[in-house]
Amino acid sequence: MVDRQAVIAWLEQNVPSSRLQHILGVETMSKQLAQFHSADPDKAQTAGLMHDLAKYFSPEQILAMTREKGIEVDEICAKRPHLLHAEASAIVAQDTFNVQDQEILNAIAEHTLGNAPMSPLSCIVFAADKLEPNRGDTPELNAMREAAWDNLYRGVYQVCDQSIKNLIQKGRPIHPRTVATRNWAMQAGKC
Repeated sequence: MVDRQAVIAWLEQNVPSSRLQHILGVETMSKQLAQFHSADPDKAQTAGLMHDLAKYFSPEQILAMTREKGIEVDEICAKRPHLLHAEASAIVAQDTFNVQDQEILNAIAEHTLGNAPMSPLSCIVFAADKLEPNRGDTPELNAMREAAWDNLYRGVYQVCDQSIKNLIQKGRPIHPRTVATRNWAMQAGKC
């Protein structure tokens, strides 16, 4: 797999320490969820560790990277390029750290907006990003964590539901991929 210490050293130079703590939390939770749900824990750990590589890249850099790789930039992402940091992080994982495993790259690329359908590995990293322990200790988060352990798809559905509610409260646009992910996970989890 990937040289974990090299990735951490790179992250220490490119993200604030608070973000690194979040990333390490996602790495740990991804591995644990993978073990619990019979997915590959090494792949989950790698994807969790690398999910936010491009989190602090400039909007211009993210747009240039994604367009160069032929990734569609829709109207919402053009106005909010940060939504594409997941796709840009997958590009960094591949180009800088030579990650070639498509399942890992997809899990990294899909951790923000989701996708319908998603592999179990993508579902794991998607849920872990929103639910890792550094995110807080509220009744809502704990209920979503419990759902993710009980039924991975129900966890993804609840995370999407909460994200959509938060975006509505803030008056922000809701990306169609998040809505599609919610609806797909709702059916997959028989919610």
